[in-house]
Amino acid sequence: MATQVTKRKFDVVIVGAGGSGMRASLQLARAGLNVAVLSKVFPTRSHTVAAQGGIGASLGNMNEDNWHYHFYDTVKGGDWLSDQDAVEFMCREAPKVVYDLEHMGMPFDRNPDGTIYQRPFGGHTANYGEKAVERACAAADRTGHAMLHTLYQQNVAAKTSFFVEWMALDLIRDAEGDVVGVTAMEMETGDVHILQAKTTLLATGGAGRIFAASTNAFINTGDGLGMAARAGLPLQDMEFWQFHPTGVHGAGVLLTEGCRGEGAILLNSNGERFMERYAPTLKDLAPRDFVSRCMDQEIKEGRGCGPNKDHVLLKLDHLGAETIMKRLPSVFEIGHNFANVDITREPIPVVPTIHYQMGGIPTNINGQVVTKKDDVTNTVVNGLYAVGECSCVSVHGANRLGTNSLLDLLVFGRAAGNHIVEFNNKNKEHKDLPKDAADLSLARLARLDSSTSGEYAQDVANDIRASMQLHAGVFRTQKSMDEGVVKIAELRERVKSIGLKDKSKVFNTARIEALEVDNLIEAAQATIVSAAARHESRGAHTVDDYADSAEFPNGRNDKEWHKHTLWHSADNSLSYKSVQMKPLTVDSVPLKVRTF
Repeated sequence: MATQVTKRKFDVVIVGAGGSGMRASLQLARAGLNVAVLSKVFPTRSHTVAAQGGIGASLGNMNEDNWHYHFYDTVKGGDWLSDQDAVEFMCREAPKVVYDLEHMGMPFDRNPDGTIYQRPFGGHTANYGEKAVERACAAADRTGHAMLHTLYQQNVAAKTSFFVEWMALDLIRDAEGDVVGVTAMEMETGDVHILQAKTTLLATGGAGRIFAASTNAFINTGDGLGMAARAGLPLQDMEFWQFHPTGVHGAGVLLTEGCRGEGAILLNSNGERFMERYAPTLKDLAPRDFVSRCMDQEIKEGRGCGPNKDHVLLKLDHLGAETIMKRLPSVFEIGHNFANVDITREPIPVVPTIHYQMGGIPTNINGQVVTKKDDVTNTVVNGLYAVGECSCVSVHGANRLGTNSLLDLLVFGRAAGNHIVEFNNKNKEHKDLPKDAADLSLARLARLDSSTSGEYAQDVANDIRASMQLHAGVFRTQKSMDEGVVKIAELRERVKSIGLKDKSKVFNTARIEALEVDNLIEAAQATIVSAAARHESRGAHTVDDYADSAEFPNGRNDKEWHKHTLWHSADNSLSYKSVQMKPLTVDSVPLKVRTF
């Protein structure tokens, strides 16, 4: 590896070219700023492209709806761990960002009167839980695909600079703790660069690849989380991972919640629509964590399907082939390609599969990264922003409401873009780079080249994934999580021994994989340590030891655990901060037991 490091200077560096990164870059490029967007893959191959079901916004095109109902559903869906000021901001901004996309030319499905078509989705209700409501703004079942291409076209028109097949390595912080850029590697050549910037925005997506069975793309290795953790910043609420109820059994490929929004139903081996027993009002459209647990319960009690009784069935054929091909064409293709099933004629086998991280890098509603000063005061990390799945402004709490992921990208990508424009207008000059700007990254690369143990990166990565799947699954036990803490700590030592065996024959892909494992281990350890310490069941964090009781309804312990977790990499420690219960302008939604 050459140690010659090239320096380049920009107003803003954005790491990640998915929905949130490109929504922010569009604001910046339109404002005339010099923006560099780094992406490990071509922008339209970012994982946002896999989002199917829709964007949540209370347009009210099908039935009466308003942002107050959306706000309530989001807080309840998040099991009261969401910060209610951020939730209000997102739900109020939702119609605006959808209309923005519409004006950019996004091909939404339409109603006969020309308005945007909306479908029901899990946990979306009118009148504060009274009945289901249509809130998901959809482009068939390819909403993320349509959104990503729309944003990319707009960015090309705005002359955004894309650095395709580049990987950011580490944040650069100066003596005052401000972020002044990133180090990055051009994947084709292996050359290291310093990209200096007045502001740096992390939009690297989730870390779902820390689990063995995941709906996430292979690029989702938690790169932004790793960069933040190594730079001394905490990761928030990492114990909360959403299991999507309908991953294709044996493949992990996602079947959108839009299936159930269009009327698909879940069946057990008796042919029973079992969700009617668990959620009499919302049935199959209860929030995802709840549906996943009900499915798992059916399987545990012997009503699973197939020779091993290890899955349930999603029935769509009653919707009719015409509706399926119009509203769910990708689901039809997935059934054919991944399950050898024609969904217009027979049900498809499904099982809960890891899907989305609710936690991440703590931020405020402007996307600025914050660290806890005390229980009520956050301090901003100057020059650093984070948006999208890698961030935690905590609109999702302990369980994300369906369609709020794409909404999160748009609302906070736009908000961060606007705030960065203001910041750059006030700060005309770049701060100086520290003399050791590239030292951490160069040391990591030197370690790979000098390791004599030759531990193979993918062997370690696969062991991380197997351990997380076993010890931090859809149902957890205290004993299993405690064992997971020990295993992941042991794996962290193995990460330090990863080497590139025959240096003369190493492709840069091997080097990239090894660097990604540095990020995987940060996300995995943050998750398992935070989970083992939380002695309750809340949202997606369901622990058998803390089951439903009179003292702890639904297993939740609001007295001791109604708080955010902060994990610190340097000493593998935890601290906590309060949940913001006060919205911006309306009354808060008080704590109560979730029923559907």
